[in-house]
Amino acid sequence: MHATTSQPIAAHRAPFDGRLFRRVLGLFPTGVTIVTTWDDEGRPVGATVSSFNSVSLDPPLVLFSLAKNMACCEAFAAGGPLAIHVLGDEQESLSNRFARGGGDKWVDLVYGAGEHGAPLIEGALATFECRPFAQYPGGDHTIFVAEVSQLRCRDGEPLVFACGSYRRLAEREVCA
Repeated sequence: MHATTSQPIAAHRAPFDGRLFRRVLGLFPTGVTIVTTWDDEGRPVGATVSSFNSVSLDPPLVLFSLAKNMACCEAFAAGGPLAIHVLGDEQESLSNRFARGGGDKWVDLVYGAGEHGAPLIEGALATFECRPFAQYPGGDHTIFVAEVSQLRCRDGEPLVFACGSYRRLAEREVCA
């Protein structure tokens, strides 16, 4: 077996330039989700999030994080029912809609309420209906851990984000 050598990579020590840190983090491909809940006036709120991860199988726990300065962060911190929607590869425009600040993201959007009351967006590749479990400070973000109470999924390919743009998976296998 023949080992290949590569050029040494220049090391960067903290504190990092924010753009460099973001660029290097972008080398790790992520799925794209939209998290949803209700605000204190009963209006649906949501945001596009790529910081979604499994935590535990027993109990079934997942996590996501939101920037503390996001308008919707306070609504999630209030601890109401929430949902996490894994987007399919045909849902780039929906991802972009919920990634922008301001405006009414919900206008002309088909949605309903889940079993525990969280706003559910129609057509997601997968949906996790959740109850809040814990919150933790995470620098300029809040880390939300949620217990999954119900899930649903459909066939399709996930929407993937890496290196600053949406990507497609190379293999065409059904995951669910």
